[in-house]
Amino acid sequence: MRKRKLNYRFYNPNPSITAADFLLKILVEANQAKVEAAIQSAAAAAEPAKSTSVT
Repeated sequence: MRKRKLNYRFYNPNPSITAADFLLKILVEANQAKVEAAIQSAAAAAEPAKSTSVT
């Protein structure tokens, strides 16, 4: 039996900016824990740089 290739097509009547914003919100919500961890690690990495540049 031959496998069928799936082909998805979406009709989007919204402008591309609106669609991109909507997709970004969905992806950030789905990966919220990863996003928070990335923000915290970036803030922690920037924090020592601030203290060393002051001294």
